[in-house]
Order: sequence, then structure tokens, then C-alpha cells
Amino acid sequence: MNRIYPVGIQNFEEIRKGNYCYVDKTALIHRLVYSGKYYFLSRPRRFGKSLLISTLEAYFQGKKELFNGLAMETLEKDWTVYPVLHLDLNNEKYDSPDKLDGILHNVLCRWEEIYGKRDSETSLSLRFQGIIQRASEKTGHHVVILIDEYDKPMLQALGDETLLNDYRNTLKAFYGTLKSCDQYIKFALLTGVTKFSKVSVFSDLNNLMDISIDDRFTNLCGITEEELYLNFQEDIIALGENNGMTSEEAKSTLKKLYDGYHFAGNSDDIYNPFSLLNTFAKMRFGSYWFETGTPTFLVELLKRSKYNLHRLTEELASADCLGGIDSMNTNPVPILYQSGYLTIKGYDKEFDVYSLGFPNKEVEEGFTRYLLLNYAHLETGNPSFEIVSFVKDVRKGDIDSFMRRLQSFFADTPYELTRDLELHYQNVLFIVFKLLGFYTQAEYHTSHGRIDLVVKTDKYIYVMEFKLDGSADEAMRQIHEKQYTAPFVSDSRKIYKIGVNFSKDVRGIEKWVVEE
Repeated sequence: MNRIYPVGIQNFEEIRKGNYCYVDKTALIHRLVYSGKYYFLSRPRRFGKSLLISTLEAYFQGKKELFNGLAMETLEKDWTVYPVLHLDLNNEKYDSPDKLDGILHNVLCRWEEIYGKRDSETSLSLRFQGIIQRASEKTGHHVVILIDEYDKPMLQALGDETLLNDYRNTLKAFYGTLKSCDQYIKFALLTGVTKFSKVSVFSDLNNLMDISIDDRFTNLCGITEEELYLNFQEDIIALGENNGMTSEEAKSTLKKLYDGYHFAGNSDDIYNPFSLLNTFAKMRFGSYWFETGTPTFLVELLKRSKYNLHRLTEELASADCLGGIDSMNTNPVPILYQSGYLTIKGYDKEFDVYSLGFPNKEVEEGFTRYLLLNYAHLETGNPSFEIVSFVKDVRKGDIDSFMRRLQSFFADTPYELTRDLELHYQNVLFIVFKLLGFYTQAEYHTSHGRIDLVVKTDKYIYVMEFKLDGSADEAMRQIHEKQYTAPFVSDSRKIYKIGVNFSKDVRGIEKWVVEE
């Protein structure tokens, strides 16, 4: 099987001329074009936004030959050639005001070479406005405006309020041009990761349609299960053979690792396209999407906002909340969703809220490992080694070893966390036992600072109770008094009861006791 996978290729023309695999989204694109005029679409990184923009560019440029064999070939009858202004803000490191000005100046110069310039147009926004007007008048057709990653400068400036405000003011005027040039515009699409509600393109352009959470267009980016099986059936068989699996086992593994994204309350499951294509190209499973980004800023945000990590598995949010990140310093949930680390898992119509959770194992395990590296003390600084050793100790029933390792995770707790020590303990325990759950059956819940934990392996069942500034004996008494082991008395596995006490004085695990 000689198939070429467009890993990292986001140019529609290159994909079509190079005979790369292409999942046909052109029927949805046709519906998008004929359903409105101004759109905004938010999707996580490496989800196909740039390819969508490139496909629209080829379509509006009338490149009919690129659509041979696709749905658009029969759906579109006119194939009118429109002037297209495509602005891509992806490829720059935005660390000073002049970086954004330079990108905008360069693209405006390129367009002015085609459509002309007036000396009176001195500002970036005036030049953009003049180009739109002259492009329409010169060609006799309205203009198509495609802006890819409109928010990239502002995302890179997060944490630097002065630079962020500078970028916001520049883009506020620049994007605001779309409203003043409405009579010359055929179609406009802006894509990005998040929605900065304070930017005027969203406040002034009141006819801008946000399709980020829209049942009609949830499948514009990403790959549905139907598309996966339709386009990659032979690839799935080959993937299974290469990894000692049946095709059904390969399907199940693909679903567990890369499926699970939802961009509306009742949308299809969406697979991460970047991870799928990498898996087929290399014929092995891997953490492809997660490893291309480092969520350092997100973790710092979680810490700064004193976020209880247990909420990651049961978070709720309204549509308005998911749409913007202007309150992210106190609420990190929207940017976790928009960045792809959380996704929609359900919708409550009565209260008009979405339930959120990790989309799949690739994201859940990768993010949790990264959290461990940033929340817990690691003797080696290698979360993989620490977790493997921890799991092996649990599996073989070496309680003292895995408790000493657990104790080390809490060592050297920073003094600045002393006032929030209880939350810190809860967060580290959540991380550790979340990771443990990938290799054993771990169940836990939090309630007013108390953490109960049950861990099951093929040979053992561990029932654990944690206390803060109490005693390990007190924790053990609670296990007995509340009969925590009762549900497992008929189980053939050996049961261990473990009482653990955390101490604020030692800023970690002070003592544990064990009973069979």
C-alpha cells in the first residue's frame, strides 16, 4: 500500500497535486459559503484550520481542477474567480510590537503591488481598507478575506499585559476594517484558537457568525469515525498487522487514543487528524499531538488560579464561558477547552451548560504526566521512570516501597504553598492516582479535603484513607468504622488497608499504617 499522508502539509493545492490522502470536506465548505458571509471558527492547534483556509482560497480562486472527484465538483456550478486576501499570522514569534506591525506591513505591501496604493493611506487599517475597495473595483467582484490564526500575536503575549494591549489595539483597528468595507466583501472567515471578546472584530461586527459551537459545522475540521473508516480502512488493517493486532483491535486503540473531541452538545465524535495521520504514516501508535506542544502556560495558570485539578473530570461551562478567555486568570477552563486539553462531553439543556472532560487517552495521560512534573517532587525529574516504578511496586504488593515513593512526591513542598497545602495535597494525589489508573483500576473522590482511594491489581486490592494533621491510626479507624473493605470481602484478591496522615509541619506524608 503506497499512500502518502500530508503530515504537516496544510496547503490544499499541494495535497491535491501531490496525491496525498485527503478527507473530503468540500460539501461542508459549500454549505458554509452559501449559508452566510462573515464567520469565526475556533479550533485547537493542528486541527486543520489552515487547510480549511487553503481549501477556501483555492475554491474562491476558481481552481476547479483541484476539486475533481470531490463533492464540490458537482455542487458548484459557477466557479467565479474572486480576489482573495489571505492573511496568515502563524509564522512569527510575536515578542515585540514591531513584529506584528512588520507582518501586517509586509502582507499589505504584497497586496498593494497588485491593487495599488494611495499616499493618504498611512495607517495599517487605512491601507487594508483601500486594498479591499480597489481589489473589488479592479476585478469587478467582491473580495474574499481569509485570516488564519487571527489571535496568534495575542496568545503569545499572554502574561505581558503591556504587549497584549498593544497587539489588541493594533488588531482592533485592523480587523474593524471589515465592517467599514462590508459593501466590497463577498466572504470572510477568521480562524483561531480562542476568542478575545474585547477585540472589536467581535464587538463591532455584530453580524459575525461564530460557528465554533455550531451543530452544522462541527465536522469542518478533524476526522469523524465515518470518515476514518471510509478513507482509511486499508490503513487500519495494515496498522493492526504492523502492531500484532486485528483490525478491530486497531480501531479500538485508535478510538481510545485519538477520538473523543466534541465541538457542540450533540456532535459526532471527532478524531485528532494530526495524531491519526502520524500514526498511519509511521504505522505505530504515539502521543503525536500532545508532544508537539508544551502546556507550560496552562499549568502556570492552573497554579495561579488555585484550581482544584479534580474538577478536570467534572467541569461545567456555559457557551459564553467557552467562547472567550478574558477572565482566564481566575477561570482557566475556557483556554483549557480552546487549546484542546478539555472537550465537550455532554450538554444540559435545562441549565444551558456543557460538561467537559479529557477528550482521549493521548491528551489525558500526556497532560497528567506533565502536571506531575510541575506539581510533585520527582527524585529523578523523569515522570515516566517515577510512574513505572510506582506501578511496579503496587502490582507486586510492596507497600513500603510505593508509600516511600508516594512520600517523595510531596517532599520539598514550596513554602509559598503553605496556606494552600490542603489543595496542593489533593492536586498531587489526583495526579498520581490518575496516572496509576492508566495501569491499574484506581477509584477515588474528594470531599472537604478527605480522599478515599481504592486501587485494584490482578492480585491485590488497596483501600486507603488520607488524613490532614490527624494521625495514620485515625485514618485506619475510619476504614474500619465505615467498613470500606465490605464491598470486596468476596473478592479472591488480597486486601490491604492503609491509613495515611499528611502533616503541615513536615509539609508531606508524616506516617502510614498497614493492615491485611
